[in-house]
Amino acid sequence: MDASSHPHQVGVTIRNAVKRYGSFNALNDVSLDVAPGEFLSILGPSGSGKTTLLGLLGGFVQPTSGSIHLGATDITHMPPHKRDIGIVFQNYALFPHMTVGQNITFPLRARHMPKADWPARLEAALAMVELSGYADRSIAALSGGQRQRVALARAMIFEPRLILMDEPLSALDKQLRETMQLELKDLHAKLGATIIYVTHDQREALTMSDRIAVMKDGKLVQVDSPRTLHDRPANAFVASFIGEAMLLPVARQDAGILTLSGKALRSAHAIPAGKDLFLTVHSEKLTLAGPSTAPEANLLPGTVSSTVYQGESVRIFVTLDGGHAVSLRLPSNHSGWQIMPERGQAVTLALHPDDTIVVPQAA
Repeated sequence: MDASSHPHQVGVTIRNAVKRYGSFNALNDVSLDVAPGEFLSILGPSGSGKTTLLGLLGGFVQPTSGSIHLGATDITHMPPHKRDIGIVFQNYALFPHMTVGQNITFPLRARHMPKADWPARLEAALAMVELSGYADRSIAALSGGQRQRVALARAMIFEPRLILMDEPLSALDKQLRETMQLELKDLHAKLGATIIYVTHDQREALTMSDRIAVMKDGKLVQVDSPRTLHDRPANAFVASFIGEAMLLPVARQDAGILTLSGKALRSAHAIPAGKDLFLTVHSEKLTLAGPSTAPEANLLPGTVSSTVYQGESVRIFVTLDGGHAVSLRLPSNHSGWQIMPERGQAVTLALHPDDTIVVPQAA
């Protein structure tokens, strides 16, 4: 059960998918290509259509129109049990009256696979999720993280061409959730399977994904790599949804110059034409201006309004001279505390032109 055992690895093609409930469009003309072996996250707020899209892929929701292909196979109206898809649900959907081994081998039974093959497949699946020796354990005796691993093993044991995951880490506490994110990323690298992962947690999506599809109001807004999505959002919605972004209204002076509260700033990127433009400012992109500040950096004077200690860093809130509120982070180590400004102190912030990104209100 590794990447080499997936010669039938396939991609997914969604074309013009529409799902209507009466007059409500849950999905509105969605088209998406997922590469074979890709880890793609579908990210969006509640009601954006991400769960409906996952339901279409799994066969639990029928599209009003459009098509879905798994490789060359049209699965648009194929029943779920014939799709060769592994699914990990938000609540894991484990059978409490069965042992770990019985839960994991259930898909083999349902698919009438030769019983002689079960022990080897079970052993490999347990090893993959680091639960070797747990086959006879009761589900009730497992921790939340172990149950999540059982659900993963069950989804993988029959080597599906596609694995769907519906917020599988949302029930875990923060520390375990972050640990499992890295484990899932490693597991995907070992498996080589195509994974489509639904989440509303942008940090989770950034951590694990090859690409992220951002949804809003039943439509795809932007599909890109985590870094491109974070650093070059398509519009104000994506910018506000990804990372710790602040949106400041600006005007375009020319292709590389914008004005913020009348002050001219340079951007290394083309500034969109039109009105309703916003400067996207991430806390980690701002620094306190000092001797090491690049000479080409945009300088933003302001006054510290408050500071908040958050463990590994201190978030400093600054009111710029034009009245806009922004924040930056300083590490809470010795070097950070040496330059930590106090409330009411005048400061100058620096923003490099490479990090000076202007986006339109909407695509």
